[in-house]
Amino acid sequence: MRTLLRLPAFSRTTAALLIMLVVGALCGATSAQAQVIPKISLGVEPAKDAKDISVALQIVLLLTVLTLAPSILVMMTSFIRIAVVLSFLRQAIGTNQMPPNQLLIALALILTFFIMSPVADQAYRDGLKPYLDGKITQSEAFDKGMQPIRHFMLKQVREKDLALFVKLSGMEQPKNENDIPTRLLIPGFVLSELRTSFQIAFVVFIPFLIIDMVVASVLMSMGMLMLPPVMVALPFKILLFVLVDGWYLIVKALVESFK
Repeated sequence: MRTLLRLPAFSRTTAALLIMLVVGALCGATSAQAQVIPKISLGVEPAKDAKDISVALQIVLLLTVLTLAPSILVMMTSFIRIAVVLSFLRQAIGTNQMPPNQLLIALALILTFFIMSPVADQAYRDGLKPYLDGKITQSEAFDKGMQPIRHFMLKQVREKDLALFVKLSGMEQPKNENDIPTRLLIPGFVLSELRTSFQIAFVVFIPFLIIDMVVASVLMSMGMLMLPPVMVALPFKILLFVLVDGWYLIVKALVESFK
């Protein structure tokens, strides 16, 4: 006590603060012990009846569908054509990073939702809603929900591409559309979408290619061989795209190509 009184005022203040901190920590530890902390545990218990097993299988199936949702969105919708055409459009203009990939993917997703919304509504009315109301079984809901999606893919797929996978699978020639398995319809649809998207991209490339050729010829005739033609042609391509309202024409052509 005498030693503490002999310390300077600053040291005595520091010692008092340390004592307060220690006392506060001890009080906080005591109050924390008094509080009740909830315990969360996960375990596996034996099923009491068949209903519990069915619910567990439905949860596993739901998680599997959510995991495969991006692939389903890409392979069975209009996303393939839109994404490929927008990527070729950016290359044709000559802007390597503008618009950025995130923006192009977002635009492709928005257009995909717009195009596929009637198909999704019909699948909900025919398959999911009756199943939730208890009117049909799960297998019937899946079959009826897949019918609008199959109709959309069959409308866009080429017969040649579909026949290729039917031949590669070794199955007999189907008599009608209902005999075509979905596992063969999906790859045929993807192949047809890639072909159609490349055809649209070729048409998109032509006006920008003409501008590149004109600019290169003018620079060569002026003797400016060291000046990159891409640098000079880029403003003219952007100006052409803006004057013709290019985004409007591209979006309109993509949406109408699915009708």
